Amino acid sequence: MSDVIAVLGLGPMGRSLTSALLRAGRPAVVWNRTPGRAGDLLDRGARWAAGPAEALEAASVALICVRNYAAVASFLPVRTSTVLVNLTSGRPAEARDLAARDLPYLDGAILSPAPAIGTPAATILCSGPPDLFEQAGPVLRDLAPTTVLVGADPGAAAAYETALLDLFAMSVGGLVHAFAMADAEGIAPRSFAPLAKPMAGLLTEQIDRFAEQLTEGRFPAAISSVASMSSTLEHLVDAADGHDLDSGALRALRAIAARAVAAGHGDSGYAALSTVIRDRGGERGDRRPPARS
Repeated sequence: MSDVIAVLGLGPMGRSLTSALLRAGRPAVVWNRTPGRAGDLLDRGARWAAGPAEALEAASVALICVRNYAAVASFLPVRTSTVLVNLTSGRPAEARDLAARDLPYLDGAILSPAPAIGTPAATILCSGPPDLFEQAGPVLRDLAPTTVLVGADPGAAAAYETALLDLFAMSVGGLVHAFAMADAEGIAPRSFAPLAKPMAGLLTEQIDRFAEQLTEGRFPAAISSVASMSSTLEHLVDAADGHDLDSGALRALRAIAARAVAAGHGDSGYAALSTVIRDRGGERGDRRPPARS
């Protein structure tokens, strides 16, 4: 079997993946739909492929990192013996659709920025057949020492990534809105920052508690209740509107809290809000199978 590794897609992440492979002493063949993205990788030993088929034919493992799953689907072969590791971001359902093509396919999610690839800080999640993970694992660990198979369901890695990106996006959204609120009240960003930092610690503490409560289906209000959050959100929406700030996100959360109170969760802890959000998805008929491991 060839020891060559193919990298399909040379955006910032694809270039970082290839660079890490070369530093680890692994021969690499690369391809990108738009030529000219290889930078110094060819000078460092990577070989350019004229197309995806040529790259796959030369390699035992192919790392795919392109814009979206539609792009991946456009060039996957009908058959190949090369282990395909798709590290493109997308929905879990898209990963399952690609896996249904009956190819040697693993789906993956990179949980680290491009500069971290090849360092101890990098993490990659994979999902799919364990035997394929065993074959691709040594290559992936050259890129991310923490490389984990999170399940045989091909959509599991994308499911974890989607939930984690949800957490990141909503957290950043809250942070920028808080800075805007502070600014509207005449508080300088540098004055606000030191007092904002401890709030991150409160979120970290809640993660394990929420996980336990959601697992057990019990939501004791150890400190604050959904009803108290609902009251706080009323105040925050009024404050935002008073400064003509965008209050859309706060209004959405206020509506969720109101539904929770109406459903009898007023005296429950905050974790109960997750079940209310989940039940709303069920009413729309768009629930998807959860990833479990």
